[in-house]
Order: sequence, then C-alpha cells, then structure tokens
Amino acid sequence: MLPSAPVAPLAVALLALPFVSAQSNVTSLTGTWSSKSNAVFTGPNFYDPVNEKFFEPALTGTSYSFTDDGFYEEAVYVAVANPTNPSCTKGVLQWQHGRYAIAENGSIVLHPIMVDGRQLSSDPCKYSTAIYTRFNTTEVFKRWEVVVDEYRGMHRLNLYKFDGAPMNPMYLAYSPPQMLPTQTLNPTTGAPKATGASKLKVKRALPSNLKKAEKINADKWWWIGLGMTSVGFLGFFLK
Repeated sequence: MLPSAPVAPLAVALLALPFVSAQSNVTSLTGTWSSKSNAVFTGPNFYDPVNEKFFEPALTGTSYSFTDDGFYEEAVYVAVANPTNPSCTKGVLQWQHGRYAIAENGSIVLHPIMVDGRQLSSDPCKYSTAIYTRFNTTEVFKRWEVVVDEYRGMHRLNLYKFDGAPMNPMYLAYSPPQMLPTQTLNPTTGAPKATGASKLKVKRALPSNLKKAEKINADKWWWIGLGMTSVGFLGFFLK
C-alpha cells in the first residue's frame, strides 16, 4: 500500500499555532477548483459514500472545494507511470473532507475527518483487482493566492505546499462549491489508526491504460510527499 502521513505528532504541533477564523478568509477562496484537465471535481460525481464507490474520471487531476464557514473537500486522481513497463501504470483515486483553518501567517491547514477518507489504488502488474482502503492525511499549504489567469480569463487558485513548492494551478469550476455533505458520512464505533491504511475490501480493478492529463511527480506525491509530511510540517513551524 502507498503510505499516508502519520498525524499523531502533527496534532501537537498544530495546537500550538495561532489561527484565525475561516470566516475571516478572503471569500475568493470559496468554490470548487479543478486542475487544467477539467475532469476531476469534488462532489457526488467523484465519490459515493453510501455505496462506498469511486467514479473514475476520464483524465487525471486534482480538485479542492472550500466554503466560507471553514469546510473543505478534496478529490485526487493520479496516474503513476512505469518507465520500464508502460503497461504497468498505477492508478490512485483519493477522497477526503473536513475542516480547514487559516493561520495568522497566511498558511492553510486542512484537518480531515479521519473515518471518512477513502483511497482506491490499482497496480495491474501486481494485483488483479484494485485495493480500497481508508485514507487520511493532514495537509498544510504554506501560502495561496487567487488571480485572474490572463490566458484563460478565469480565476486561478495557486497553492504552495508546506515547503513552498507550487502545486498544479486550479481553476474555478463551481461557485458555490460542489460538495458532499460536510458532516461525518461514515461514522465508526472505533476510530481507525492514524495511518489511514486500515484495509476495508477489494473493489474493481482500474484500467491500466490511464490517460495522463498533466505532469505528475510520483516521487513527491507518494514516497516523499505523503511519507514525509509530518517531518515537513514540523520543519516549517519551527522556522
């Protein structure tokens, strides 16, 4: 399984941060934002929490939605190419939602509802079916900005990771945002482990010939980005 970032040590660091109310944010952040493939959007057309089912978009991409009162939702569809064997392309779909807060320094911290996040990963050269698991990872964006893209004539959201590296730009797709209900959707009697990797069941396999709509750095996304998130957070906040 692909690792998710441990959140337990992060909680201690995050509690020490001064935050402003999400209602004090710039309202231009509000809405559903989608990367340039314009194929991945948050909401019921990406994930069905009742039937525990993902709907595979035509192209890869990323989407975030934000509300004025502090809720967010995230949808990610990634294709990880195998240079030595192109037929072994991996596919990952991820969904999570929760609350966000804006720190006094302008950074954004996303706090997921731990029991709700889901991941569907496919590795056709290793497994005949895709693996469906719980998933959660706390995210920090060091800074953000909304500008008008001169080429597209659309509002563009630029997010910068905890280390300042820019993410792929996203464009305003829906306002108000297109989202699933913001409360806990799949409560459990026992909270899952913080790794978010408790195995649920096996779902259908994803096709191996995934269309790759944008340049994706697989190492940053998975082996470094998620696996080292907690280390990066602490380094950022201790500066």
